[in-house]
Amino acid sequence: MTAEKVSLTGERQTLLITLYGKGEESRLPDSLLHDRFAAAALDRIDHDFEQLKINRDIMIGLAMRAYILDRWTRAFLAFHPDATVLHLGCGLDSRAFRVDPPASVRWFDVDYPEVVDLRRRLYPGRENYTLIGASLTDPDWLGTVPADRPALIVAEGVFPYLPADETLPLLSRLTNHFPGGELAFDAYSKLGLRLIRKQPSIRATSAQVHWSLEDPRLIEKAVPRLVLVQDLRSYQPQGYDPRQITRMSRAARISVSLFRLFPAVGKIGRLLRFRF
Repeated sequence: MTAEKVSLTGERQTLLITLYGKGEESRLPDSLLHDRFAAAALDRIDHDFEQLKINRDIMIGLAMRAYILDRWTRAFLAFHPDATVLHLGCGLDSRAFRVDPPASVRWFDVDYPEVVDLRRRLYPGRENYTLIGASLTDPDWLGTVPADRPALIVAEGVFPYLPADETLPLLSRLTNHFPGGELAFDAYSKLGLRLIRKQPSIRATSAQVHWSLEDPRLIEKAVPRLVLVQDLRSYQPQGYDPRQITRMSRAARISVSLFRLFPAVGKIGRLLRFRF
C-alpha cells in the first residue's frame, strides 16, 4: 500500500498533532480512546512526526478531550437517532467511526478541500456520511446541509484558529440554520492561547491562534439562541476521569493539581456544551 505524503502547513498541519496523539494513545496498553482508525491512518502517512514533539502527556490529554466529546455525541444521538451531526474542522479525526452512529443519522464532516481529499484516501465511506470541502468561514457551504432535523454541531481544536471576528458570526449562521440541537466545542482564555502558542508541537507548525473566550455566558449574549448547559473546565473531576491523570508524568500531574486547587486556573481551557 502506497504511503500518503502530507504537505500541510499552518493550522492545517495541526490535524497531524491530533491524529498522532489519538493514534499513538490508542496503541498504549492502558488506552482510553481505543481509536484503531487513527492508528491505521497513521500507518499510511509518510511524515516525520518526531518534529511535532508530541509526548505521552499530550497523547493522553487529547484522548481525554476526544472521549468527552464522543460521550456527548453518543448521548445526543441516543435521544435523537435521526439527527444531523455537523463535525466542523474534522481534520483526520475518526469520530464518525468511533461513535459509529446508526444509518438513520446524517453525518457531515467539514474541512478544507485538501484535508477532505486526504480523508478520502485514508478512510472508507459510510452510509449517510458526507464530506464537505470548504473553509468554515465561507457562508455558502452550509446551504448544502439539509436543515430539517435536530443537529449536533461539534468542533474540536478548531475555533481558536479562526479569525476572532468570524467565530461568533459562524455560530449564528449554524444555529439559525437548524430547528434546534446542541453545540459542543473547546475554548481557551487569553492566557490559554498564550500557553498554546508556547507548546512545542504548535510552534513546529507555525499555526496561529486568534479567538479566545473568557466567559461562556458571552456566547449567550452574542448568539441568543444558545443556552449554556455544561461548562467543563480543564481536568475538573466533574467530567474528567481522575484515573486518566495517573497515566501522566509527574510534572503533568502537578499541573493538573493546580487546575483543581485553583478554579481560576482551570478557566484557561474548557469544554462547552450549549443547547439551541
